[in-house]
Amino acid sequence: MSSSYASTKALHSALPAFSPIVPVGLLPYLAALLLASTFALAFYFSTLPKDTIPIRETAVASTASILAGFGVVALFCSAGVYV
Repeated sequence: MSSSYASTKALHSALPAFSPIVPVGLLPYLAALLLASTFALAFYFSTLPKDTIPIRETAVASTASILAGFGVVALFCSAGVYV
């Protein structure tokens, strides 16, 4: 059992350090862009005419929701709360 721990510890120490895909310095700007886009789409959604089949409303709301999700995660990460 200790040999497997030792081999796992050696493997762990040999791995390179984690580096994020998006640089940490860009996170506040990315968060601002995504959240501003969310608010713009929310305004656009509130001005859409009501259709009988709400395909356009669903597309706009889904896009705004996805942008809001990524924007909030980027905002939290830029504040140091890594989620």
